[in-house]
Amino acid sequence: MPVIRQLPPDLINQIAAGEVIERPSSVVKELVENSLDAGATRIEVDIEQGGARLIRVRDDGGGIGADDLPLAVASHATSKIGSFDDLEHVASMGFRGEALASVASVARFALTSRLRDADSSFRLEVDGGRMQPVRPAQHPVGTSVEVRDLFFNVPARRKFLRAERTEFAHIDDLLKSLSLARRSVEFRLSHNGKPLRLFKACQDHVAALARVAEVLGEAFPAQSLRIEHAAAGMQLSGWVGLPTASRAQADGQYFYVNGRLVRDRVVAHAVRQAYADVLFHGRHPAFVLYLELDPAGVDVNVHPAKHEVRFREQRLVHDFLFRSLHEALAQTRAGQVGPEPQSEPVAASAPTYAYPGMGASRSMPFAQSRLSLGLRDEPLADYAALLGEPSASAAVATAMPEADEREAPPLGFAIAQLKSIYILAENAHGLVLVDMHAAHERITYEKLKAGRACSNLRSQLLLVPLNLSVSAKEAAAAEEHAEALAEWGLELSRSGPSTVVVRRIPALLEGADVSQLTIDVLAELAQHGSSRRLQELENELLSTMACHGSVRAGRRLTHPEMNALLREMEATERSGQCNHGRPTWVQLSLGELDRLFLRGR
Repeated sequence: MPVIRQLPPDLINQIAAGEVIERPSSVVKELVENSLDAGATRIEVDIEQGGARLIRVRDDGGGIGADDLPLAVASHATSKIGSFDDLEHVASMGFRGEALASVASVARFALTSRLRDADSSFRLEVDGGRMQPVRPAQHPVGTSVEVRDLFFNVPARRKFLRAERTEFAHIDDLLKSLSLARRSVEFRLSHNGKPLRLFKACQDHVAALARVAEVLGEAFPAQSLRIEHAAAGMQLSGWVGLPTASRAQADGQYFYVNGRLVRDRVVAHAVRQAYADVLFHGRHPAFVLYLELDPAGVDVNVHPAKHEVRFREQRLVHDFLFRSLHEALAQTRAGQVGPEPQSEPVAASAPTYAYPGMGASRSMPFAQSRLSLGLRDEPLADYAALLGEPSASAAVATAMPEADEREAPPLGFAIAQLKSIYILAENAHGLVLVDMHAAHERITYEKLKAGRACSNLRSQLLLVPLNLSVSAKEAAAAEEHAEALAEWGLELSRSGPSTVVVRRIPALLEGADVSQLTIDVLAELAQHGSSRRLQELENELLSTMACHGSVRAGRRLTHPEMNALLREMEATERSGQCNHGRPTWVQLSLGELDRLFLRGR
């Protein structure tokens, strides 16, 4: 066997570089985060040849003293933590003290800095891990770091770099995400001597929203909800995109924990569940969200590149995120608008939802009367029997307003029906088009869900109890959450180290694959500490019921019926999308109509 020996420092740093420094954007991330930790209010990033030739980061932070410059590039030397207790309460972006040492070991490195109260500045150069003496230099207050010829002494790593355009795109994306994390800091980015991006410092919500629009596109503010919610020692703020503003790729998702951009399975699962009822299949929501909590409640020392975190109260965080987003999305209604974005910071208390750039809200002073859309009562009566509802007519009753000429409602008043599919209405902004089946499907679906929630959930006893083999972790989850599962009508118990017995299932899910249902529920409980699989399956069934129980395309509606449907849309949660995530209505403004006909040109 080979003898055990201590690795030389330069090899240790190169090994660490293999974990921390994947590509030029990794270097930029570490350097910019150091600038942020130094209290910088302005950060300039200069790139040449996609970062392969030069990466220069300059800031106006607190600076580094001459005596500390050699320590700054030493392994595991840092000013950010000094004890295990500090590690348990990390509030800085960096804390391991290995980034600069790793970068300096695989590049030609120079560090120039001046303390805020110092009369002179100093420079330290490191060439592939070989440190030169500290010498005087000229530099304003702050720090500049130059990284030249990245991986020049590690050819195997250098040949894995992509094309210049690709590497710079990664750097650009990184700076966008960092600019969203610290909106009070000014960021500048140039490539090959050409200024390409400037993010000015933000002082209020209006400027912050403008920065968000620079990153996610000009249309995002008008297609997003502002959210502020605090509970259980946590605060969630930011913007969530409307379901109709979803994307084909998950490239518009920014989630920050105490100012740190992270990718986390708990977060992803909570967001996916919150959008489950309103997002079209295969689409991804866009959002910029900031979660603030006690640093002791999150472990940031999980991944070398600090992309991942581990929450100590995983289930609490999951439920807080899900409920906050679910409630925000539930407030969306067809035709709903809200106040302009605020210029002052929003206090974190009860949830506050705004619709930036969409104008002022309108009241609806309409008298209500009952209306039948001529639906067959028999199918809904069957559904009501399953749900234990006293009356099926309540599931499809809608309201019709008396016309009020003083002010049009959000979706306006119906003027015609097109091909027995679409309702055409006129409101204060112009023309509204409504898919009547999709709209009524959502209305019926929400009523069925409400009826299900108000009634006692019935369970179905299995003639023969089902024995299932599961993992030990899933069996433990079944034992821990048995009471909660029973409330949903799923009665099971642990019968061994890795087996469970299922005795009852929700009556609404009679005929479902009990084995797969139980395994799915326990898998989610074991991984996330909570499961909505039962509710999701029931909602799928209710969605099918609503689809069959809603007014069909091809049916002629009277004007009172059409107006009643519009008013019901305005009063129903999530009515902007049908049960499958398709939009239920479209607004065409007078300006858009004028452009279609070249008016005013």
